[in-house]
Formats: sequence, structure tokens, C-alpha cells
Amino acid sequence: MDETGFAALIGIDWGDRVHHVAVWDVGLGKRTECSIEQTPAALHGWITGLMKRFRGRPLAIAVEQSRGALIYALMNYPAIVLFPINPKSLARYRDAFRPGGAKDDPTDADLLADLLRTHRDRLRPWKPEEASVRTLRLLVEDRRSLVDQRTALTNRLQNRLKEYYPQALEWAGGLDTLQACDFLERWPELGAVKAVTLSQLRTFYRRHSSPLSSERIAERLAEIRAAVELTADAAIRAASMMFVRALAAQIRAVTTTIHEYDRRIAALFAEHDDARIFDSFPGAGGRLAPRLLTAFGSDRSRFEDALEVAQWSGIAPVLKRSGNTTIVQARRACPIFPKQTFHEYARLSIGQSAWARAYYEERIARGVDRQTIFRSLAYRWIRIMFACWKNHQPYDEQQYLEQLRRRGSPLAAKIEA
Repeated sequence: MDETGFAALIGIDWGDRVHHVAVWDVGLGKRTECSIEQTPAALHGWITGLMKRFRGRPLAIAVEQSRGALIYALMNYPAIVLFPINPKSLARYRDAFRPGGAKDDPTDADLLADLLRTHRDRLRPWKPEEASVRTLRLLVEDRRSLVDQRTALTNRLQNRLKEYYPQALEWAGGLDTLQACDFLERWPELGAVKAVTLSQLRTFYRRHSSPLSSERIAERLAEIRAAVELTADAAIRAASMMFVRALAAQIRAVTTTIHEYDRRIAALFAEHDDARIFDSFPGAGGRLAPRLLTAFGSDRSRFEDALEVAQWSGIAPVLKRSGNTTIVQARRACPIFPKQTFHEYARLSIGQSAWARAYYEERIARGVDRQTIFRSLAYRWIRIMFACWKNHQPYDEQQYLEQLRRRGSPLAAKIEA
């Protein structure tokens, strides 16, 4: 056993069907190889065999991912310490020995085990968050995926309506709403809605809590009566009606599911001790506050400082120097969802935070493009959030503004002006 207490150092090159494994027995100083099928029985059978072989002593496993079926199986065993390896890091390590670009799964497993043997002091073991944070993280990520799916469906619906029934884009309301789904399923073409009465139209909009006044509903009925068909082609109208109804049904199902996610996320977020911290940031609201919480997690030892958060999330840029050339560019090797979360929050905070608004206006006046401003603003927010998170203290806008005044910040002077 080595000085860190690991009985074996293991590299796993995972695959959809088969995982290739290299096991370095520390006591014997020997390496063995095998492959495992991606089935629950095969995975747990292999792990049980390892436990018996090494008598339950700690095992270090390097794997080229931080989530997925393999990780979920391995994390059930307290004796296993996981070391997720960035795919780009493994690729660079592989290129150091095979500059020709050759790649082989068993070789990658051996390289992962070798990374543990030679560079374990530079690797950070993966420490799973508490179950509530992991659940919340999966929920907010899945919700975002569903929103993207709905956006794709509404784009297709919009394009089809433009081809035969463009008036519905205004009359139905937002295409991602249940109101629009009801409107299009009930009146999928102009001829159908022309038969509607004022009472039916008023009942429809009132049922969906529409802000339209009685006068505006009457005006809309007049618009419907006066509207003319875009096309008289029966083939286009028949096929389009069926397609629109199909899309509306899918949007309805996804939207209903998103609402269910919102309720579950809100309930789980409210139960967490750090909810008051992330709920205190201006503009975070019910959408971004849970996402910010999952970005930081509950383990205060996870990040040493705010810069580490900014680098991990991809908000901090990468500096490259070679000779007399210095290049600052966006960080590419980073988790996409946390980066989106910080970027989106920075954009929304402009309308809710006085100093964020002043910062944005000052940079706009200097000709800086908006995306660069959002990234820079997100970097500043990360520093603030890290301090609040580390100290278990909610954010106080007035207190931060007072700090800016004491430091003589130009932003304070701009806000006062």
C-alpha cells in the first residue's frame, strides 16, 4: 500500500457498452487489465471482486467523467475514491507519448492509472455533494434541457404558422404557453376561428387570465371577422393543421412538465440552509437562485477562493504568453451549465442592482461589447457570492454600496450622480 493508503490505482476508460480497466496493484507493483460490460450486474460484480481482492482497503479510480452510469455505480462504495479527469487533460497526456494521434481504449485506461501513479498530488478527489444538492442540480439542469426542447418546438410552430395562419401568432399569445396550445388545438386554422362568438372569445381569454380588456377582446373579434386567408391551397392547410396540433400537444406536455419541475425545485430549494444566501442576490429569483446554489454546493472546502470558482466555471479568461505575444481568450474547457448560470445572472442583475447597472452603463459608454461586459460582471458577482457563501451571510446591496463609497470606487460616484 502506498503512502496515501490506496491498495490499488485504477484507470477506467468508459464506454456505452464496455469499460476498459487497468489496475495497478500497489503492493505487488504489477498492472493487470480487463474489460467490463456496461450492465449493473457486471459493474457491481467487478467491484465486489475488487473489494475481496484488496480486503476492503481504499482504492483510487481515475475516470474520464464526473457523472453518468459508471460514476453512479462507483459512488456507492465508501472504499472507492474517485478522481475525475478532464477529457482534454487525458488527450494532452496521451499526445505526450503518442504524438501521431493514435488512440486506443485499453491504452487510455493505462494512461489514467499512470496519471494516478505519477501525478496524484496534482489531482483532486471527487467528493459527492449531499443528496439534496445533487438532486437539485439534476433538476435545474433537466429543467433547462426541457426549456431548450420547448424553444425548439415553438420555433417550428412559429415557422409553420407563418406559412398558412400568421394571424394566430398574435391571437394565440405566447407560443410556449398553455393558452396558445388551447387556442391552436381549438382553432387550428382561420376558418375555424371565424365562427367564434364574442362570448366564446371572452370566455377563452378570461379562462387563461388574459390581461385583455372587454373592449380589446371585441376589437380582436372584429380583426378575426375581417381577416383573410394567406393561402387557399387545401393541401397546405390540411397538412399544416395536423402538424400544428401535433406541435401544440408536445408543447403542452413539455410546459406542464416544466411547471412540475418548478414546484419541485422551489420546494427543495426552500428546504436548504443556503437558500437565504442565494435568494438574496438581486434578480436571482426562483429560476437562478437554485442554479447558483448548485454551482457552489454545500461543501465550503470545495473552492479555496473566488478565482478558483471563476476558473472552474469558465468565467475567468485564459492568459497565453509566448515570447512577446500575450493573448487573453475565453476558457473552453469548463462545465457549460454553471457558466451559463453566472452569465445569465450577470445579465439579469443589471436591472436589479444599482452598482451592476452603473458598471454596465460605464462599459457601454467605453464601447465594450455586451457579452464581454456580462462576463466581466459575472466575475465580480462570483467574488461577492463566494464571500457570502463562505461566511454564511446573505447579500446586502446597501452594505456593498457603502463599501464602494469607502474605497472611493468610481461606481459609487456614478450611482450618486
